[in-house]
Amino acid sequence: MTSRILAALALVSALGTTAAWGQADSTIPQAGPVIPMSQMIADLKSDAPYTRNGAAYELAHMGPKAAPAVPALIEALQDPAASVRYPVTIALREIGPAAAAAVPALTKVAEEDLNDEVAASALQALRVIDPAAAAKAEAGK
Repeated sequence: MTSRILAALALVSALGTTAAWGQADSTIPQAGPVIPMSQMIADLKSDAPYTRNGAAYELAHMGPKAAPAVPALIEALQDPAASVRYPVTIALREIGPAAAAAVPALTKVAEEDLNDEVAASALQALRVIDPAAAAKAEAGK
């Protein structure tokens, strides 16, 4: 009998603690500052590859809302660092059909980039943005 009471008390205590944690989590602010899109676009032209890489990933996280950055992302597809070109292809893929202006540049990257991961990611972006262009790029390889 005593063990049942102790078990019930432990369960009630655990449920109360879980509820308290749930309430505490809802008041924790989001980590990190909010970066304006204009700053992310400017960061794509930074001297530091790490900064350019981070800007491309931030734009990718925005998804279709990053459509105004498409011209800068197209330019960034020519970046000398594969560590920048790769997240640029991801950003264009996440933007989706609104990145249609990038189809010619993505096709060139898919067919000619020396880095296989960048080329494959460009092809994935084409599949999302323009499946017909992706099929042509695959046939051209």
